[in-house]
Amino acid sequence: MSTMQRSRPSETVAVVRPKRAFLRELLTFGFVGSIGTLIMVLGANLMRAWLGDSPITSVVVPGIVSTLTSYLANRFWTFRHRDSDGSGREVVVFFALNGIGILIQVACTGFTYYTLGLHGGIAYNLGLLAGVGLGAAFRYWSYRKWVFTPAAT
Repeated sequence: MSTMQRSRPSETVAVVRPKRAFLRELLTFGFVGSIGTLIMVLGANLMRAWLGDSPITSVVVPGIVSTLTSYLANRFWTFRHRDSDGSGREVVVFFALNGIGILIQVACTGFTYYTLGLHGGIAYNLGLLAGVGLGAAFRYWSYRKWVFTPAAT
């Protein structure tokens, strides 16, 4: 066998490892996101039903609880292999980007409730879930880009 043929398996391994790491990262991010979504949806519905808060307030308060939970789980599990400079910048940027994510959720819920005039529970939850989905896509992209940066080599 030539040297060229022997080097191909190692090249394949080099390509597979980043794909596995990305897949692991994506799956753990999804799991953490699922927990955050449960906190958001259950909290929002409880606040809306039991406390009579507005649909906007009922998204913001559980959003803050979900954000704190998500930060801790993502920092110490999903993105644990990525650098943290310890300066607090990561926390500030994470919460700022989550603020944008919450605004996306509020916009979807507010649009459903105020613009479309749909006040029922199903419409509320559909608007909430649309916001959660769009917010999650934004969060994943922004976390990888600005918060949990690749480890220095």
